[in-house]
Amino acid sequence: MNVRAGVPSAKEHAGAPPAKLRASLRTRLLVGTLVWVVATIAAAGWGLSSMFRQHVSAQFEAELATHLEQLAAHVSVDQAGLAGMAAELTDPRLGRPYSGLYWQVDRVGAGGTPIRAGLLRSRSLWDQVLVVPGDDPDDGQAHRHRVPGPEGTMLRMLERIVTIDAPGGGEGVRLRLIIAADEDLMVAPAERLDGALWLSLATLGLGLGLAVVVQVVVGLAPLERLRGALGAVRSGRTERLEGGFPFEVQPLVEEFNAVLAQNTEVVARARTQAGNLAHALKTPLSVLGNAASQRDDDFARLVSEQVETARRQVDYHLTRARAAGARVAGTRTALAPVLEGLVRVMRRVHADRAIEVVVRAPATPVVFLGDEQDLQEMLGNLLDNACKWAASRVEIGIASCDGRLAIDVDDDGGGIDPARREAMLGRGARADEKGRGSGLGLAIVDELARSYGGGVRLSESALGGLRATLEVPGRGRDEV
Repeated sequence: MNVRAGVPSAKEHAGAPPAKLRASLRTRLLVGTLVWVVATIAAAGWGLSSMFRQHVSAQFEAELATHLEQLAAHVSVDQAGLAGMAAELTDPRLGRPYSGLYWQVDRVGAGGTPIRAGLLRSRSLWDQVLVVPGDDPDDGQAHRHRVPGPEGTMLRMLERIVTIDAPGGGEGVRLRLIIAADEDLMVAPAERLDGALWLSLATLGLGLGLAVVVQVVVGLAPLERLRGALGAVRSGRTERLEGGFPFEVQPLVEEFNAVLAQNTEVVARARTQAGNLAHALKTPLSVLGNAASQRDDDFARLVSEQVETARRQVDYHLTRARAAGARVAGTRTALAPVLEGLVRVMRRVHADRAIEVVVRAPATPVVFLGDEQDLQEMLGNLLDNACKWAASRVEIGIASCDGRLAIDVDDDGGGIDPARREAMLGRGARADEKGRGSGLGLAIVDELARSYGGGVRLSESALGGLRATLEVPGRGRDEV
């Protein structure tokens, strides 16, 4: 089975949260809290709505039972066995046609068989007669039904069979007492409450959602400030984390500042040790080289060659050791003073050739986001090479954009074959194999520049010779 490395399987994806949810603390807090708020509000709304509906239904049933008791109290039978009403029920809706509240009295026989339906009925029924589903309520208990009513409405009905004795000891009369009411009288209040309830809960939910967003934004604001402080350290605007942070974050800030200070100390110690090592090695090598130069035989030439090789190796590896710890967070160096000093040195070193060195600097001062010694090492090598091969003129151009410095060093010399330019950045490569030098200058510059995330490019100069472009992190004053 061929499984590509680094590609999660479908089984690994199953149940895994989205990448954005896993990666963002703000998203996790917002989604988790908002989901909980919505779920809680929905559960509360459903519970309150159910409770109110149950309450309204219980009140509705209780009202029907009360009217049924009143109807039973007001129905009477005369000596002839005819049913009548001793008094009218007091609810005014019973006198208004199709008001939604009705009563009716049926005469029934054994087993609840209707003998005369609608014997007595409320004025609200007008010309309608309620039909009771067939059952046998002879148990004396009230029965509930759901039946169609006037004008297509649905009614909730409460009915019970009673036996009323006739005056004078006559045979008792069996009557079915019916109370019915439109379901809308129960449903409408619940629906009105539902509308107001969900509107209120939605308003509450929006308020809570806004509070959650504000809380998360305010709560995570120190982390945003911490990220900004880290960016300032990384870009070289400051050497340590600065600013006020909550006491939950402050220990992290202090530990990070301690790490930065320790790192700076370690790099400084390493540079000192590298310098000491270079001095300790170069002195014996110089002694050996001078001793060999006083003799003219094969052994002396072999010693001279090996001494020169040792010097190149020392220069190369010590430079790599410096480059390995070159980028110290927060370090920054003004370009102008370093460049001015190097130009003065080059003019003195090549004074016999009258090389003209011109600097085309921008109006806005720029800074290199790195160590001053590294900047001197890189620019010094490029300037020295340019002055060595120039016919009469060297130009230096500086540009700054998007956190990067591009320093062009042009000469009017013979240039380098385009096919060999890339190879010139390699270790030990030389433009002139007959000339003096170790061939490490451009390699050292390139390695130092790469340690800062930059590099060196070789191209044809507008002066006719070679252009060496050094790209390193940096910025103008208006970008800081």
